[in-house]
Amino acid sequence: MATVWAAVAVMGLVVVAYAVWLLGGAMLARHRAGGTADLAALAAAGHADRGVAQACAHAQRIAERMRGVLTECRLDGWDALVVVELAVLGPVQPFGPATGRARAGPVGGDDTYR
Repeated sequence: MATVWAAVAVMGLVVVAYAVWLLGGAMLARHRAGGTADLAALAAAGHADRGVAQACAHAQRIAERMRGVLTECRLDGWDALVVVELAVLGPVQPFGPATGRARAGPVGGDDTYR
């Protein structure tokens, strides 16, 4: 009887370890997508003075280098707003790509810290 309980306990530990592994993979993908979006937004904001096409081309280049896909890029004044998707690898792949959103631009007079 003790062998059955030991087998059940081991299976329980395996299930918990697998759930933690899945959660870790999803969190890693989300953080990678967010970082990629941040870099792409900074690249676009750095070239906002050259127009939307050139700014978004720089954001696209950064997203591709980070193995992502730039799904949205626009300028709101001097601010660049981007959305990036990254493919998720491993067992969380069926849940779809990880998405990151970012906004970058100069700090306005009303936004400064006091």
